[in-house]
Amino acid sequence: MDAINQGQMELKAGSAKRPGRAEAEAAVRTLIAWAGDDPDREGLRETPARVTRAFGEWFSGYQGDSAKELSKTFADVNGYDDMVLLRGIDVQSHCEHHMAPFIGKAHVAYLPTNEVVGLSKIARVVEIFAKRLQTQETLTAQITEAIATSVGAKGVAVLIDAEHQCMSTRGVGHKNVGTITTRFTGAFKADQEIRERFLRLTQG
Repeated sequence: MDAINQGQMELKAGSAKRPGRAEAEAAVRTLIAWAGDDPDREGLRETPARVTRAFGEWFSGYQGDSAKELSKTFADVNGYDDMVLLRGIDVQSHCEHHMAPFIGKAHVAYLPTNEVVGLSKIARVVEIFAKRLQTQETLTAQITEAIATSVGAKGVAVLIDAEHQCMSTRGVGHKNVGTITTRFTGAFKADQEIRERFLRLTQG
């Protein structure tokens, strides 16, 4: 099962059991009390509602559709067939193990055949998958597969460099450690020269 289909199955299963807002707010109250504070004190009274609204923003990717975003392409490119690279796309996601943020940059490239896709659509696809619970490895694979499947590119390359707060704020407590994940398909995987060119370009 590929990463996209796995994510869609998890989303479908989760949607069937999705609790209401009141239940979500009650869960936040329970966590506040478990942490050792009083959810009824003045400073925390509205926190369950605020946290629930924040979750709606942080995990809005579950309502996104990457295939729909990439469905419109443009054929009038005067025969352009070289690399298209978006460098430095913001990534703000949450790991599925501790629900702690990981924040960094994604670099996404593809080699078009006869058509190209709108640049903002690629950034939107990154955002859709980032705003879900997952690992950085899965996120890298999902972005790659979505573009490779929908755009019909000769190759796709994705590199994500992020810092994980589950590592910097807890556990081993190491700050400023970047985690780099990559995924290559097609020409990027088969041709070392093209792959190395992509890696050089991501460094500016």
